[in-house]
Amino acid sequence: MILSQIPQIKIHSFAFRNNQDLTFTDVSANWGMMAPGFSNGAAYADLDNDGDLDLIINNINDEAHIYRNMSRERDPDNNNYLQIRFAGDSLNKNGFGAWAELHYDQGKQQVYENTPYRGYLSTIQDIAHFGLGKVRMVDSVIIKWPDGRMQLMQHVASNQLLTVHIRDATMHYSFAGKTIDSDALFTEITDSTGIHYRHEQRDYIDFNIQKLLPHKLSEYGPAIAVGDIDGNGLEDMVVGGSAFHSAQLFLQQPGGRFIQKALLPDSVCKTKARDDLGILLFDADGDGDLDLYITSGGYENPQNSSAYQDHLYVNDGKGNFKLDPDALPQNFTSKLCVRAADYDRDGKLDLFISGRVDPGNYPKPVSSFIYHNDSKDGHIHFTDVTNSVAKDLVNIGMVCDAVWTDFDNDGWPDLILAGEWMPVTFLKNDKGVFKDVTGSTGVGDKTGWWNSITAGDFDNDGDIDYIVGNLGQNSFYRGSEKYPVRAYAKDFDNNGIYDVIPSLYLPDVNGEKKEFPAQGRDDLLKQITAMRKKFPTYRSYALATMDQVLTDKDRKGALILEANDFQTALLRNDGNGKFTLVPLPMEAQLSVINGMVADDFDGDGNLDLIMNGNDYGTEVSVGRYDALNGLFLKGDGNDGFHAKTILQSGIFIPGNGKALVKLKSANGKYLLAASQNRGDLKIFELNKKVKTINLEPQDVKATIKYKNGKTSTQEFYYGSSFLSQSGRFLLLNDQVIDVEITNGKGITRKVNL
Repeated sequence: MILSQIPQIKIHSFAFRNNQDLTFTDVSANWGMMAPGFSNGAAYADLDNDGDLDLIINNINDEAHIYRNMSRERDPDNNNYLQIRFAGDSLNKNGFGAWAELHYDQGKQQVYENTPYRGYLSTIQDIAHFGLGKVRMVDSVIIKWPDGRMQLMQHVASNQLLTVHIRDATMHYSFAGKTIDSDALFTEITDSTGIHYRHEQRDYIDFNIQKLLPHKLSEYGPAIAVGDIDGNGLEDMVVGGSAFHSAQLFLQQPGGRFIQKALLPDSVCKTKARDDLGILLFDADGDGDLDLYITSGGYENPQNSSAYQDHLYVNDGKGNFKLDPDALPQNFTSKLCVRAADYDRDGKLDLFISGRVDPGNYPKPVSSFIYHNDSKDGHIHFTDVTNSVAKDLVNIGMVCDAVWTDFDNDGWPDLILAGEWMPVTFLKNDKGVFKDVTGSTGVGDKTGWWNSITAGDFDNDGDIDYIVGNLGQNSFYRGSEKYPVRAYAKDFDNNGIYDVIPSLYLPDVNGEKKEFPAQGRDDLLKQITAMRKKFPTYRSYALATMDQVLTDKDRKGALILEANDFQTALLRNDGNGKFTLVPLPMEAQLSVINGMVADDFDGDGNLDLIMNGNDYGTEVSVGRYDALNGLFLKGDGNDGFHAKTILQSGIFIPGNGKALVKLKSANGKYLLAASQNRGDLKIFELNKKVKTINLEPQDVKATIKYKNGKTSTQEFYYGSSFLSQSGRFLLLNDQVIDVEITNGKGITRKVNL
């Protein structure tokens, strides 16, 4: 009786066609899969032996659905196939665990691991099925058996069921397999450097503060900064520490190994309630050694807590740091990055510091800051001059990253900011005073969760372009100009707690896209208990659009933000202050992009790109962003990039990746260092001899001429990309014929090659 009163809502199954570029298209209707049911298992098999796969879907308390595949009947010439049945030995008759490789059509390949178990409560037909399109002949079929035996068949005709027997396998292969290509660009050398460091961080639950946050703001470290700390001529590293953990110094020795040393004693760490986020090595007092700036951020402490005060440590020239408590203005904003440049060309490095979030009040915009370097006679002193030189930074938003760069080629360092719920933001430096010119750039309407920015002349036209890291296209949150993701924020129930309700567009019961709240009813009620009256049942909430969740009265006085572009992209400099966003390949859209390094790694004269990424701090219903294992993108010098595999690049960073920096080893090798939140610090070495030029502290850019007549520009930074500061040196290749380096005062010098 009770069961009969429960409403039944049967839905059809879904079919998605592979677009061959890591994306899929919903073709359920086109493929005829519209029969409704309560499905909980599916299997496929060639039921009619015609060479294509049919589909069986079972349904609770209902008949199973059987879908006959008509591809071969309708167009046999363009739907060729090859099937393989595995005949093992007496202990494994079906050859489970065998591996099949098909090579065909000038370099294409398909692989299959012989295990018939697929999905929930489902087992498929125990044969391998390969669709071949127009291909009539496969160049080679390789079968690898679990015991190490292997067999090779060449020139195999399509449209047949091929039975392979383990008794016919006469060759052998190594179980160790091929991990990295012998000619891969990089090799991981972490162990040989003496570095055995794993980042530690307590698990703070940001969602206990605001239940509907789309992600944590307390798991962003560790940062890495590179520079010669101890004055021995070799590049060292500083890696940030989380709350109650010290930042760590890694001092490079003449043999290429590193010695680890804590910045703070254990007694200080016991009361250190702050996260080290942005880290910067620079000469603050002009004495020729590198001092250390560390921003304080995170979400663990309440707003305006003294725990968010930044710290500046003075270097004695030998790598020993002492806190200077009077060097910085008081500032209790939760911050992220810190960047240095001589913005007023007075010979001293000034600072930009990004305000990231107002704890407990996400996504309220916060201010970012410019500190002027007023140090004198060895006494370090910085003054907050934001209100006088950069008023547009006041409450500008939640800034994640920034780069000092001369985007208009007038000789003065400008600022470009990447932030959450913001456009990529451009602040033009007019002889020491900054003005927001984002609206005139052509990309001011592209709002995203911009997370990182790095620069380079990617199209070799003499001006600087930028790569801007974003959320990517592999998330529950999908935004466009027509269907943006939004956040509505206000104390909606007047209980003293700042509420935020994210939304996005999803199909309604009729398939029409409508704006719905992103989180479920349970989470909404935890944040705003008064919503229980409005939505007494799950059904009432499931059908409610944002217009029903928040009325016009509710929205009065609310902060409403939106994001309409989540693609990581090249920000191409078109000149005259205009820019165009060019999305990067799909491989760069699979997860959040954090640390990046742009350099000509393969020596072909074009800038390439290596990325570190992922974010494990997402809310449970979305699931963590973990699809990136590090990424190498080969540049073609014309706005284009091509992704290389892990085997080809040698770059493998599988965890919650954050910073990525370049540095030189004691023997002149090119190194990359990658950090991972609660993961290992990894070091990679470029597998080729390189020529580098060391830079002076005030150098800002180089003009590089090549044998083919092209000229490119490269800028030099004190910090670039997410929580990253790379070593200051210029990488050259064999095609370079001339280099001119310019300093911050516009003075140029030629380099002897």
